[in-house]
Amino acid sequence: MKQTIRTICATLALATGLSAPAMAQDDTFKIGVITFLSGQAAESFGVPAWNGGQLLIDMLNEGGKLPAPYDKPGFGGMKIEAIVVDEAGGATKQVQEFRNLVQREQVDAVVGYVSSSDCLAVPPVADELKAFTILYDCGTPRVFEDNSFEYVFRTAAHATMDNVGLARYLKSRGFEVDSFAGLNQDYAWGQDSWADFTGAMAQLYSDATVKTALFPKFGAGQYGTEISALLREKPALIHSSNWGGDLQSFLLQATARGLHKRTQLALSAGDHVIPQLQDKMPDGIVLGARGVNGLLAKARGGDLQPLTDTLWDSYMERYGVIPVQAPFRMWQGLLGLKMAVEKAMDDNGGKKPTDEELAAAMKGLSWDAPSGRIEMALGGGHQAIQPTAIGVTKWNNETKMMELVDIEYFDARCVNPPEGMKSQDWLAQGFPGAQCD
Repeated sequence: MKQTIRTICATLALATGLSAPAMAQDDTFKIGVITFLSGQAAESFGVPAWNGGQLLIDMLNEGGKLPAPYDKPGFGGMKIEAIVVDEAGGATKQVQEFRNLVQREQVDAVVGYVSSSDCLAVPPVADELKAFTILYDCGTPRVFEDNSFEYVFRTAAHATMDNVGLARYLKSRGFEVDSFAGLNQDYAWGQDSWADFTGAMAQLYSDATVKTALFPKFGAGQYGTEISALLREKPALIHSSNWGGDLQSFLLQATARGLHKRTQLALSAGDHVIPQLQDKMPDGIVLGARGVNGLLAKARGGDLQPLTDTLWDSYMERYGVIPVQAPFRMWQGLLGLKMAVEKAMDDNGGKKPTDEELAAAMKGLSWDAPSGRIEMALGGGHQAIQPTAIGVTKWNNETKMMELVDIEYFDARCVNPPEGMKSQDWLAQGFPGAQCD
C-alpha cells in the first residue's frame, strides 16, 4: 500500500510539472529518529530516549508548553512528524536504515545513535547523501577528532568530558587513590572511555598505579571471572563506563560478592540504571550522567530550572518514572534542531530550510537545554561542549528513592578540550586552556 501511495504521488507530481521532493509539505518537518527499541540497550537507554523525544515533540507541536524561546509551535510553525527506527542490528544495518530514511522516506533531518560504532559508520554516508544529521548521543571523540563532516553535528559532549569530570571530582573531594582498575566494554566507547580516564588520572593522581584493565565483550552479561580478578587485585578504585544491561548485570553481580565494600566504584555514565535498580544500587558509588542530566539537573537550580522542571514533571506524569540521561540528551538534540530550523528560516525568508541551510545554521550554534548551555564549539562548529556534574548515590528511606548527594558541577571548558586539540593530546599535556573555577 505504501508503495502504491508513493507511486500515485509521483504520478501527480509529473502531471503538475513538479518533482516528488518538491511536493513535500512545507507545513510539516519530518525527522527520522534512531535509538535502541530492542536489545539490552533498550530498557535503560533507547526507550527512555524515545519516550523523552515523543513527549517533547508533542509539547512542541501543541505550542505554549515550554518557556521561551521554545514556546512557539513546532519547528518554525511547521508540525513535527517523527519516523522512529530501532538502532539494534549493528552498523551495517544502520547505514541501510539511514539510506532508507533519506532516500525513501525523504526526511528533513535525522536525529539518532547511541552506539559509538553507529556514530562512526553513519556520518560518511550522511555527507555522501548531503543529509542533515544530528548525533544526539554516542561518546567516542573520534567522530570529529579524526574526521570532518559538512552535514553531521553532535549536540552532546563526547566521553572525554565524562572521565575528566570523574577524575576532577575524585581529586576535589579528597579521595585517596593509590591504585585503580577498569572494567569497560570492548569496543570504541569502552576503549576511549578508559583511555580518557587513565589520561586524566595520570595528571591528577600521577603516583597511582593501574592494577588491571578488563574489556569484556559488549553484551557479556556474566562477569564472574572479571569480578574475581578485581577482588584479587584489590585496587583502591574501579572505573567503569559500562552502560545498559551490561552495567545492570555487573552491579548486581559485583555487589552480591561485596566488591563495592572493598573498593570504590566510579561509574562515568551510570545514572541511567537508577530507575531499574533503585535500592539494589548501593550507597557510595561515585557516578556521572554524561552531563548535568537526570537527578543532577533536578538538584541544580538556577535560570534553567523552569525548563528542566517542565520537562521533568511532564515526563514523570506520562511515564511514571524519573527521566535520566537519555531523555535529557534527546531533549538537547531536538531543542538544538528547533533553534537551527528557526534560525535558518529567519535567514531565508521563512521557507522550510534545505540541508545546506540547516548545516549553516547549526554550525557554531549555542542554545539552552535542561542540561545547561550547549555550545557547538569543537570540530569546526560541529561538536558540542556542555557542563557536567558528578555525585554520590544515597538511598532515601523516607521517599524510597535513590538520590545523588555531594554533587559538584563543572563548567564546560573545565572538562572539554579546546578547539583544534585532540582529547588525548589535551590530557597528555595537562589540560592546557582548561577554565575551572
